[in-house]
Amino acid sequence: MQENTFLKGKILPPLIKFALPLMLSQLLQALYGAVDLIVVGHYSTTADFSAVSTGSQLMQGVTGIIIGLTTGVTVLIGQAIGAGDKKRAGAVCAGMIKLLVILSVFLSVILVVLAPGALKIMQIPPQAEPAGVQYIRICGAGTVFISAYNAVSGLFRGVGNSKMPLIFILIACLVNILGDLLLVGMFNMGAAGAAYATVAAQAVSVIFSAIYIIKGGLPFKITKESFKAKRSVVNILKTGTPIALQDFLTRVSFLILTSILNSLGLVASASIGISEKLFVFLSIVPLSFMSALSAFVAQNMGAGQPHRALSALKISIIISFTFGVLVFCATMFFPEILAGAFEKNPEVIAAAARYQRGCAVEHLLISIYFCQLGFFNGMGKTGFVMVEGIVTAFAVRIPLSYLFSRGASPDLMKIGFAVPISAAVCLIMCCSYMIYLKHISAISKFKT
Repeated sequence: MQENTFLKGKILPPLIKFALPLMLSQLLQALYGAVDLIVVGHYSTTADFSAVSTGSQLMQGVTGIIIGLTTGVTVLIGQAIGAGDKKRAGAVCAGMIKLLVILSVFLSVILVVLAPGALKIMQIPPQAEPAGVQYIRICGAGTVFISAYNAVSGLFRGVGNSKMPLIFILIACLVNILGDLLLVGMFNMGAAGAAYATVAAQAVSVIFSAIYIIKGGLPFKITKESFKAKRSVVNILKTGTPIALQDFLTRVSFLILTSILNSLGLVASASIGISEKLFVFLSIVPLSFMSALSAFVAQNMGAGQPHRALSALKISIIISFTFGVLVFCATMFFPEILAGAFEKNPEVIAAAARYQRGCAVEHLLISIYFCQLGFFNGMGKTGFVMVEGIVTAFAVRIPLSYLFSRGASPDLMKIGFAVPISAAVCLIMCCSYMIYLKHISAISKFKT
């Protein structure tokens, strides 16, 4: 079984075998999000484009909360599988179901009610506001499907199965593309059409994943007793909340950054939307290794094998940094080509290219510290991950972005410099924490 290859034998083959489907999933996830912008950018107005780019960032903030909690599920499931405790794994899964049902209903109500106010806070251009409200309310009403998809993906990663999340996102991506082309391209529904396509795609993917689980797709059973297990929800919250809070606050920081650029006009607003979508594509490798390490490290820590976890971290950093160099070159020397895939407006392309050049160095830095964050998550050290995210976002990235945006003629390349500076601070914090853990022998003494 997949989890046994995690716990014994060579490290590189099972790590790569697990990470590759995650990379493809990240690629499809990036395509999934980018398709909305690409289709809207080519078939609708710049106002619709700005509405989708701003609204999707708000939705990413909500999704970040869900992903954070499901990363906690990945860690707890991985530790239970590593320890050979299938009963505990079933209890975690049951706790996940109870928690996300309540959370998704709450988030849906909040998004539908507060959409106009949220967009005003983000200073969305007036021309784009009506379409932005529609987009958020439609996507918000479908939050239950977003929750279910990410929960299932986190669950399968925890047991060492990265292939099924790939299949589920492939289904969602295909449905989303067809939906966008039909509703936006053919029926000219603009931002609302993109939102309907997104919700429909998630719903279809969830249905397929539910069928697979019911037919016995997990290595453990979820019984009535699983739902009666004490502290299952509490344990998920304890592990996942710091990650969820860190991801959410990081998204908030990017929303604030979006608000800063939105205040500079429609072109700047559209350019930051492109840049955020590009980041998802260009960071696929480090993001995938971060997810892979969360599961790999959790299982090996659960089995009392910290040396394998450390070796996996070193291997991941080497591979990730190699790709980081290539991405740095692409964003520094060819950003116009990258931005041109999303928008036909030359002004928007030029603005996005300048911002990308300012951010280029970031891709060298995240190739290292994303892997470190995956390692810390796998250990269950999610409190540090939360603190790191808050400090770098609110003490570095936002203040610098605001400072660099002031003046009669703000330069998007200069504003972009705030991103790699905050990434450098994060890398320093991660390296320092790793040294601290080794100093106190926390890694070798780890116990589940």
